Amino acid sequence: MSYRTTETETEYVEPATTHVRERTYRTNPMATVERVIALVFGLILLLIGLRIVLLLVAAREGNDIVAFIYNTSEVFVAPFRGILGIEAVQAGQTALDMGAIVALIGWLIIGLIIIAVLRLFRPATAA
Repeated sequence: MSYRTTETETEYVEPATTHVRERTYRTNPMATVERVIALVFGLILLLIGLRIVLLLVAAREGNDIVAFIYNTSEVFVAPFRGILGIEAVQAGQTALDMGAIVALIGWLIIGLIIIAVLRLFRPATAA
């Protein structure tokens, strides 16, 4: 992708001069990989966040959307279960899933570490 800018300088003594400056912008493949990884981890965090909210409002598990969110997010929450001594804090019908909160923090840290490592190998841009 190229952009062309034209600058015109007008002075009283000399005639108007025109400078043409051309810059070429190319997409960096590593930046694209970073964006894809950020999107994937963003979707994982969204699923876990929805799980936490749905458990707090005691959403009905018979609903297909709620069941889909619970089942899909369980894959990402399961590795973090048992880290804390308590699994859930319950008050009546609602529950605060502590494993999901730990998983949310864990996946956020994992995603940030992966993106930071990828940025180490990104080529430097010319100024």
